[in-house]
Amino acid sequence: MQWVFLGLSILLEVVGTVLLKLSHGFTRPLPSVGMGLAYIASITIFNFAVKSIPMGLAYAIWASAGTASIALISFVFFGEIVTTIKIVSLCLIIAGCVGLNLASGH
Repeated sequence: MQWVFLGLSILLEVVGTVLLKLSHGFTRPLPSVGMGLAYIASITIFNFAVKSIPMGLAYAIWASAGTASIALISFVFFGEIVTTIKIVSLCLIIAGCVGLNLASGH
């Protein structure tokens, strides 16, 4: 169940970050409120995940999955330019996360 919590926490963090972009500097009330609620829910659910997943591993997965997801969403929906160095960097982030997972025995 802890992995479900972690996955849901990542999803809510990504939703919160997309809403942050859509809030246009907190000038749009609905995305601004949604962003706050998504971030609060994300951290709350993350708390349940780290009850049984090692903190370093959980945070590495949470941060890297969120970063990679937001980068992909930015490329597809917000017109951010894709470069080779961005793709290589995202792969390195994911590789680091896999390495931490393997090292922790999970």
